[in-house]
Amino acid sequence: MSSKARIGIFTGGGDCPGLNAVIRSIVKTAINDYDMSVIGFKDGYEGIILNKYMTMDRDSVVGILTRGGTILGTSNRADPFNFPIPQKGDYVYLDRSSEVVENYEKLGLDALIAIGGDGTMISANKLSEMGLNIIGVPKTIDNDLWGTDQTFGFDSAMVTATEAVDKIHTTAQSHHRVMIIEVMGRYAGWLALASGLAGGGDIVLIPEIPYDLDSICDKLRERNRLGKNFSIIVIGEGAAPEGGSMVVSRTIETSPDAIRLGGVSNQLASQIEGVTKLESRVTILGHLVRGGSPTPFDRILGTRYGCEAIDMVARGEYGRLVALQGRDLTSVALTDVAGKIRKVSLDHYLIKNALSTGLSLGVSRERLEELRKEQELVTA
Repeated sequence: MSSKARIGIFTGGGDCPGLNAVIRSIVKTAINDYDMSVIGFKDGYEGIILNKYMTMDRDSVVGILTRGGTILGTSNRADPFNFPIPQKGDYVYLDRSSEVVENYEKLGLDALIAIGGDGTMISANKLSEMGLNIIGVPKTIDNDLWGTDQTFGFDSAMVTATEAVDKIHTTAQSHHRVMIIEVMGRYAGWLALASGLAGGGDIVLIPEIPYDLDSICDKLRERNRLGKNFSIIVIGEGAAPEGGSMVVSRTIETSPDAIRLGGVSNQLASQIEGVTKLESRVTILGHLVRGGSPTPFDRILGTRYGCEAIDMVARGEYGRLVALQGRDLTSVALTDVAGKIRKVSLDHYLIKNALSTGLSLGVSRERLEELRKEQELVTA
């Protein structure tokens, strides 16, 4: 790779804290270590398709390390292989991937760094197969991207959710209520499990463990018998009862992932009140967990990811995702990442720690063991 290489970067999918830390790290490493030039595409893949970009230099990233969001903007609807075009009050969907390739070549890019989650990496893998030199950087508050132990953005979201659980405790104690806090996470329970454990929740419900209403109500009654006249339930938006379905709040046809989950906490609160007569209240954190300044951990992790992505460009290691495994950085093939979701393993230490400290996961231990064996067979 020539020391005068020209690099393109963009941020795709939902925003999260730490994006600017990655952008800053990429730009500074490219310039300081390799004398490369960098351009930033605006609003995710849309910027590459419509040729919206800005030249990135040291001045363009001054003061952004601590800022949430992304200075480049983002989009979770601009799939280059299925791009929505308004037409007569509706949408038509076009494959505009050839325009991405064309603009990549016209701009004289030597590599493209895609910062995003699973949707972004699916498209990145397809573009890599079309011949573009692409490197992925793993981003999502859901921590559900396959191949890496942790995505940047997760720690910041976990801290925000934990602080919310902390604050809910006081009103729960004061009014002797069951308080249900619903957090994002889509089809994986990392955020609910971690924030529920860190915040001292009494029950945590995650998509990987279909919950049993009777088991939940038994736990609440047990706490009351022991003189604990309030309870905290943390529930992931993708959680569902045994034999039931996830609650869909809306669908967005123009999005590659059209389903938007949300509202399971309201359903659960009504059921708990009906069975136990215990007053139950709901707080849905929603996009609150996406906002704010990144934690020091995410600032450092984002910086590490950005530095490593440029080092990979210099080494010519393309078609790969930067990944954290243990404490060390490595990389995995985009072909192995695309289309996969990293869910909570029921053998994970967070599950064991939750059970050991008396936290309920919404099912009996016997049923949890059955689910663990079923998951083991599926992943074998």
